[in-house]
Amino acid sequence: MKKFFILAALALSSLSAFAQWKPAGGHIMTTWGEQLNPDKVLADYPRPIMTRSEWSNLNGLWNYAVVEKGAPLPAAFDGKILVPFAIESSLSGVGKELGKNKELVYQRSFTVNNAWAGKDILLHFEAVDWKTEVWVNDIKVGGHTGGYVPFCFNITSALKKGENTVTVRVWDPTDESWQPRGKQVSKPGGIWYTPVSGIWQTVWLEPVNTKHIDNLRITPDVDFRTISVDAAVAGGTTADLIEVEVYDGGTLVASGKSLNGVPAQVQMPAGMKLWTPDTPFLYDMKVTLKSQGKTIDQVGSYTAMRKFSMGKDSRGINRMCLNGKPIFQLGPLDQGWWPDGLYTPASYEALKYDVIKLKEWGYNMIRKHIKVEPQLWYRYCDELGIIVWQDMPSGDRNPEWQNHRYFDGNELIRSVESEANYRKEWREIMDHLYSYPCIGSWIPFNEAWGQFKTAEIADWTKQHDPTRLVNPASGGNYYTCGDILDLHNYPAPGLYLFDPTRINVLGEFGGIGMVVKDHIWATTDRNWGYVQYNTTEKVTDEYVKYVNMLYDMVPQGFSAGVYTQTSDVEYEVNGLMTYDRKVIKMDEKRIREVNTKLTHSLE
Repeated sequence: MKKFFILAALALSSLSAFAQWKPAGGHIMTTWGEQLNPDKVLADYPRPIMTRSEWSNLNGLWNYAVVEKGAPLPAAFDGKILVPFAIESSLSGVGKELGKNKELVYQRSFTVNNAWAGKDILLHFEAVDWKTEVWVNDIKVGGHTGGYVPFCFNITSALKKGENTVTVRVWDPTDESWQPRGKQVSKPGGIWYTPVSGIWQTVWLEPVNTKHIDNLRITPDVDFRTISVDAAVAGGTTADLIEVEVYDGGTLVASGKSLNGVPAQVQMPAGMKLWTPDTPFLYDMKVTLKSQGKTIDQVGSYTAMRKFSMGKDSRGINRMCLNGKPIFQLGPLDQGWWPDGLYTPASYEALKYDVIKLKEWGYNMIRKHIKVEPQLWYRYCDELGIIVWQDMPSGDRNPEWQNHRYFDGNELIRSVESEANYRKEWREIMDHLYSYPCIGSWIPFNEAWGQFKTAEIADWTKQHDPTRLVNPASGGNYYTCGDILDLHNYPAPGLYLFDPTRINVLGEFGGIGMVVKDHIWATTDRNWGYVQYNTTEKVTDEYVKYVNMLYDMVPQGFSAGVYTQTSDVEYEVNGLMTYDRKVIKMDEKRIREVNTKLTHSLE
């Protein structure tokens, strides 16, 4: 009888959540969105590069209100919003635009696990767009600007016994200010998409000791067979000891120690395993903090032995190299948008699905286009063997640019505030993703959208992270800086510039469109592609033709290609899949064959 009442209570709780939430708007949805349970939203541990066993997920239904910018916090709320979906999205259950003159206020109650007594409690936000302020029990605990990286606050002193309340206030001006925003605009259309305002990644609690490991910066060095692990310690002293253990499966293969806040150096064995797209081997790691002989903290992590560099092939052409060998990198332009969740997938299964399909189709690279993904996406790329080109989300006078005007010094002048914010957010993104092995290239600018001080920014990026290649401006105004010259040409590949001192790549091409009835975002007359066909056979034929053209250009100097794009996005119908991921538009066997031929063309 007791078991019956427990099950009945759980069923009523679930029904209550469903009664308070339903998708907003009439747009198409993914299968994962259609199956979404509001009681269990994005429930996987969100930080795979530094894991602890204890945590609590705060995703789910929160109260929300839209208020005038600068107005007092509301006395009452407008309804429920499903966190972490942006207010403009269908899965939020709201489907409203915010705008620069409004602010979005969230609130929910929570309790802290009794087993965490005596611990410090961290409140984590994986990503909020754009300016955030946070209160716990009416005590302000902090604020943050930036839409793409995690931040957290130690809320221990603001907590009380029993029920606590967290209040979050967000302002997001979208394209009416200079902050990085990628493809978000207040009036979507063409290649520009719906705004994403507010919380759009997981919110969670974590118990830690007052002295604890705060961050890991992991650097593999293939040439010297070492791994450097720089563990930042909150509340640390010079007497703290860091111990690093590296495992191949369950077997300990290497270890290292350090004191005084210096990185631990781990010497890997002579037979170490290298990471490649064909053999994406990952080493597990344990990082332990000790003080006066006692273990204070321990986190799990992982790494891979791999090296990204520029080197010459047998003909003396500069190529992208992995572990010292030339490799042709082929992948899609990957926007990372969803018809139901916008920036946010309905589930991590949806997030992984895209990576799995791209791997199955013979790609070995993805260009993550002017967006940063949840951390688990990068873990999937690490596991499956996908190299990632990471864009900086564009902003400011985006998309002000002049096509094919080279080396003329005609660049945007940013305000002091805009430039400082750009540098802050780009540095934070690079630091946030630094330890993920899959990241092979940094791209500070796309097509001169907000491009400024190109040579200076490229040099600064390289100095900040010398372990990756730097692509200074993908398809933008070109300057002789960085490691890469990146051309865009639609629809077919075209090699109209060549720099013998750098790597030459085709950062965008293709855009073959096809409208699939009942799987489009908007009415047919508003949809577009660079070219359009109406059958799978014709779309596949055109794709194979373009990839074969690119294959023929490899001896001329191309070292990589980026096809537009993974999926349809809003009014764009030039995806390999429809926006809802329910229809694959091409013959999978044929594209896998032609892609595999190209990715192995430099072997």
